[in-house]
Amino acid sequence: MSLSLDTLLLSLSQFNIPRLGPASARRLALAVANVADKRDAGEATIEDLLNYLPMRYEDRSNMTRIAELRDGVEASLELYVRVAGGFQVGKHRGPKQPPLYIFEVTASDPERTAKPVVVWWFVSGRQATRIVAYHRQNFSRGARFIAFGKWEWDARRNTFSLRLNKPDELEMLPGTWTPEEHALLRLAEADNPATNEAQGDGTAAASAANDTSNAAALLEEGEEEEATDPALAAIHVGRRVPIYRKLGEFRTKRLREIMHAVFSLLADEEISETLPADLIARQQLLSRAEALRRIHFPTDDSPLADYESARSLAHLRLIFEEFFWVAIAIALRKSERVKEPKGAVIEINGQVRAHMEEILPFSLTSAQERAVTRILDDMQSDVPMNRLLQGDVGSGKTIVALLAMLAAMENGYQAAIMAPTEILAEQHARNIKRILARTPYRVELLIGSLRAAEKRRLHAAINAGEVHACIGTHALIQEAVAFQNLGLVVIDEQHRFGVLQRAALRERGFNLDVLVMTATPIPRSLAMTVYGDLDVSVIDELPPGRTPIKTVVCGEDQRGGIYKGVEREVRAGHQAYVVYPLIEESEKMDLKDATRMYEHLRDRVFPHFQIGLLHGKIKPAEKEEIMRRFVNREIQILVATTVVEVGVDVPNASVMVIEHAERFGLSQLHQLRGRVGRGAQQSFCVLLASDKQTS
Repeated sequence: MSLSLDTLLLSLSQFNIPRLGPASARRLALAVANVADKRDAGEATIEDLLNYLPMRYEDRSNMTRIAELRDGVEASLELYVRVAGGFQVGKHRGPKQPPLYIFEVTASDPERTAKPVVVWWFVSGRQATRIVAYHRQNFSRGARFIAFGKWEWDARRNTFSLRLNKPDELEMLPGTWTPEEHALLRLAEADNPATNEAQGDGTAAASAANDTSNAAALLEEGEEEEATDPALAAIHVGRRVPIYRKLGEFRTKRLREIMHAVFSLLADEEISETLPADLIARQQLLSRAEALRRIHFPTDDSPLADYESARSLAHLRLIFEEFFWVAIAIALRKSERVKEPKGAVIEINGQVRAHMEEILPFSLTSAQERAVTRILDDMQSDVPMNRLLQGDVGSGKTIVALLAMLAAMENGYQAAIMAPTEILAEQHARNIKRILARTPYRVELLIGSLRAAEKRRLHAAINAGEVHACIGTHALIQEAVAFQNLGLVVIDEQHRFGVLQRAALRERGFNLDVLVMTATPIPRSLAMTVYGDLDVSVIDELPPGRTPIKTVVCGEDQRGGIYKGVEREVRAGHQAYVVYPLIEESEKMDLKDATRMYEHLRDRVFPHFQIGLLHGKIKPAEKEEIMRRFVNREIQILVATTVVEVGVDVPNASVMVIEHAERFGLSQLHQLRGRVGRGAQQSFCVLLASDKQTS
């Protein structure tokens, strides 16, 4: 039986891979299926396994001697055991607590270049005593092994020591070093009190030492990670080795052995090439087979730093392949869309343009005018529009979208805006109703918090065509919502919606025009890849009178100065936000939360100011009342979570303080910063990070 990329992992036990029987193969298949989004273990293949890439690499190609060790520096040492043993610690842990041991190995290098070093690790659990017995058998006097890790100077022992998380980080070598052959001095057992204790007649470890067969049986039944195989040592030492994240119950060492075995059984011709030969030659790419082999087991012909930064030839080949097929898929999708007949062709005549000019409350910037021109051109074509409108917060994307909606309504079609939050949907509805107040068009808000009777009334009006512009959230894509003649869909904050959600709204009309908006900065290369099926328009200038926001990163030691700055702005008549990542205190994360800090700021830091609290657990009606008070300047400082990330338009707010800024993504930080800088005054965004993260 030959191995191929399509071979099921469940059958991997048939290929005589060491320590991989049917049960282990089944557990491996299940773990791979989980990370590869397969329905069950029966679908996981060799290709899925090989696509589980290393998270980093270690260079174990050069051996070091004890005399060359430096404190805090990683190094590989070939050692032999002088003495080894385990001793119990925490003997008073209680009757229900499993025993805890420290197992120590005192070892020298073959040349005995310096004082012996100590390698140690903890052994715990209900089977700890038997595992200690196994280790004592495995690390007998003279046993050879290789230890890799960060060596620390142990002042108490006056030598170097290495603490391991698991003993499988050591690589046992075949054969032993005998004192007789190498004229080594025997080390008295009294030199190591720990060993004396472990070998004392009264300890559990000593009594279990005579039962080595039981210990070995234990490892075969359920402690495979404790086992070592000297025959496999060459996979883990004397070379650059991959480090994997734990996959199910399989740790990095076991995964490395399995990957190595798979590659030894897998011929290059079984790894089918996915790119055209001329493209590979033109781009000077590795073959797919070579790239997969190198990415798991790096060769010595390129710097290890290239592998760590995903810039090796192997990484570049796989990255290129992924982008290539994404680009092909996008091109196919775009070509199919162009072939579709458009359900609503918009006519932009003089009357439509005159009505657009009538509703404008201000003059458009040149960037807005360019965007409007391209959008209207799309709407007049016989191909459905699929355009991304990108612009910074406050750049005027909404008015551009409104003009597109007006063009659709002037032609007898309905228009819809889907926003990611009710707060943003409510803001859009207020602004659009105000601007269209003198027009005959009916604007309605459809959100999940409406009463059932009100929803039914709106559903009927939408279906009858009585609602011309509908603004809502996910409620717009419910089956109960049926538009009579939907011609344009506007989706705000593109990154907040999944592909299926956007498609569901688009299907409310027949091949209608779609305009998606985002304030998140998207690099051109990423826009071409992720949004390649969308035409992109960018509003790259702010309206007149807007001042760029000053953004600063501060540490915990600058908190006092930050509070003084907030107080100064509030006393000048402005308002401030203070945002936290959590609503309430968490036992798992040492982070400040909005609820406790609201009380602290209200009672101790800013007792003379009106402070409000806003988060996702507050009822919609209360949330709206808090925002109304903040907009009306009744609240001067608003303590909040990311519920204010989108949709809060308060021109008087001039300060945004983001606590634990390192906990937020770039898109979130950009959106939060956009809550200020909406007026003429200078605004500030303070990213307050923990001291460990300010760099």
